[in-house]
Amino acid sequence: MGEVFAGRYELVDPIGRGGAGAVWRAWDHRRRRYVAAKVLQQSDAHALLRFVREQALRIDHPHVLAPASWSADDDKVLFTMALVSGGSLAHVIGDYGPLPPPFVCTLLDQLLSGLAAVHAEGVVHRDIKPANILMEATGKARPHLRLSDFGIAMRKGEPRLTETDYVLGTPGYFAPEQMMGAEPDFPADLFAAGLVALYLLQGRKPDARALIEYFAAHGTPGAPQGIPEPLWQVLAGLLQPDPRARFRTATGARKALAAALELLPEPDTDDEPVEIFDQIGPLPVGFGPSGPLPAPPPEPAPTTGGGGRRADYGPGHDSGHGSGHDPGHGSMSDTGSFHLPPPPVRAEPQQSPTPLPPPHQPQPQPQPRPEGQPLPPPPLQPYGPAPAPSHAPTVAVQPYEPAPTAPYTTRTPEVPPPHTPPGHTRPGPPPKVTIPVLLLALACFAVGIWALTHG
Repeated sequence: MGEVFAGRYELVDPIGRGGAGAVWRAWDHRRRRYVAAKVLQQSDAHALLRFVREQALRIDHPHVLAPASWSADDDKVLFTMALVSGGSLAHVIGDYGPLPPPFVCTLLDQLLSGLAAVHAEGVVHRDIKPANILMEATGKARPHLRLSDFGIAMRKGEPRLTETDYVLGTPGYFAPEQMMGAEPDFPADLFAAGLVALYLLQGRKPDARALIEYFAAHGTPGAPQGIPEPLWQVLAGLLQPDPRARFRTATGARKALAAALELLPEPDTDDEPVEIFDQIGPLPVGFGPSGPLPAPPPEPAPTTGGGGRRADYGPGHDSGHGSGHDPGHGSMSDTGSFHLPPPPVRAEPQQSPTPLPPPHQPQPQPQPRPEGQPLPPPPLQPYGPAPAPSHAPTVAVQPYEPAPTAPYTTRTPEVPPPHTPPGHTRPGPPPKVTIPVLLLALACFAVGIWALTHG
């Protein structure tokens, strides 16, 4: 995920760099779309003032790429604009070289249309050049350009931010009056637009100084090779060294261009069509056409599920499910009970030769014990080390076999009978108690008989 600027713009990847800042592809979380964000590199008062001037432009035109919004975060500021992915005119020349005259007429007409909208706001661009004219990625369809980068643009009548003898712009696209230090005006932008059209027709940067000197010494020259005469007359009207002899407005230049376009010969069908490619490239990992992709959920930790089932760790895991481990040890059945492992089978040791028993010796016969006499206690052993084991004959060890067990059922608890030692009787009552009781019983018996006989 990229850095979120001011809680709204998420910087995705850099797509360009200029003298005042870097241009990023960014995702606008509020409007849910990708935009181009120009991040200011410097934070001094001079750069901030130019930034304020640039972001204050609000020109809504299909061939103008003006700032749409701005934001600040701590010591950083940026402004955003629509994202144009077809590169600049410099990319087109790099791909195709000199362009066909009808294609150049289409581009020049769109550039003059955008300049007319900018000049209508009282703004002089002052930096018209191929790198500042961007292209939509239209493929082989009709091209669509956007005039961008108003970093040094200014309104007529505003105070200049540079000294009078200091010229701002790109060398090679200056109007003669700019190099003389004159106040910026609209015809200076038209001169630069004429140089851009000449660049597109010839496929190389024109020598503006030599062109100006030739115009000043010999007047308007003839059409260069490969440029139709009607189109050259329009370009000559844009490239006049004297601003008073130049087209005064972009709208007037568009009208002259439309008339010249009708006089151009039909385009050659064998010419390769010009295709405007996407120059930005695919989105980086983590971003899709609809914005940042949701982060994948964290993988759950392996746990023991319900019903006593264990998580499957795969073969060879340290939990004992890999190869070489007893599958019955510690595992559970479908009912949740544990399977006990079988007892280990002890290896039967090798039998050694049985030694011969010692010669028979008479043993003393045990004496008979009278009944009721308890067994004598065993003789006490003195303290000391245990006697060494005798060399008894080796007996083969039989493997352990578990005794068969009956299935578990509930039984009635058995109460053991009271224990009575054998040969022992309970003593009776003393005579002084038994005699009076017997006499009383005889008297009661006699009274009973008498009552029965006399009744």
